[in-house]
Amino acid sequence: QLNMAKKKEAFLQDFKEGPLQFKPTYKFDLDSEVYDTSEKKRKPAWTDRILWKVKNLSEVASKEDEFPEEENPISVTLNNYVSHMSYGISDHKPVTGTFKIEMKPLVSDPLVTLSAEGEWSAEHDVLIRYSAVPELPSSAWDWIGLFQVTFRHVKDYVTYAWVEDDEISSSRNSKQVYMSASEIPKMGGEFLLCYFSNNLQSIVGISEPFQV
Repeated sequence: QLNMAKKKEAFLQDFKEGPLQFKPTYKFDLDSEVYDTSEKKRKPAWTDRILWKVKNLSEVASKEDEFPEEENPISVTLNNYVSHMSYGISDHKPVTGTFKIEMKPLVSDPLVTLSAEGEWSAEHDVLIRYSAVPELPSSAWDWIGLFQVTFRHVKDYVTYAWVEDDEISSSRNSKQVYMSASEIPKMGGEFLLCYFSNNLQSIVGISEPFQV
């Protein structure tokens, strides 16, 4: 039925699906792996499905000449597509898919490069060195945050330093900012430094991972 619909409905034709390597997920007697034993005796069917589509950013942006002739910066790979037979609270069995998503950077060179200087420890103040490209629209409200490598949002910072208020040295090529030892996590671990631009409202530079 789905394959027939994909041939007729244009909006479905770009959607993909993984191979159906699991048994039909409908219709089951509740709390069992037995197909419908009621009077209707409905035929088993692959009712529960996962389809996906990646919007072609190249085509969308070509109107504005942003990505003409560029391949799509986002690619999706299906790693796993399975049903879960152990669940019995419904006459359907749930289906899950896991995907690998790869995103190519739209900007190859960062606006800010930064690094942690020396050994980082909660026993002493620590130093950050950074340099910015001339075209960065800097602001007094820019800050550099300390993040765990597993951070997922700009608000996940452990602590931060203002790039102007906490600056201790400046040269033509780079600047130094300090963070107080009292703000450094005593438990240690692997961290990153991120430069947040207030004018651009985004992270514009990320350091290599380092140990605290």
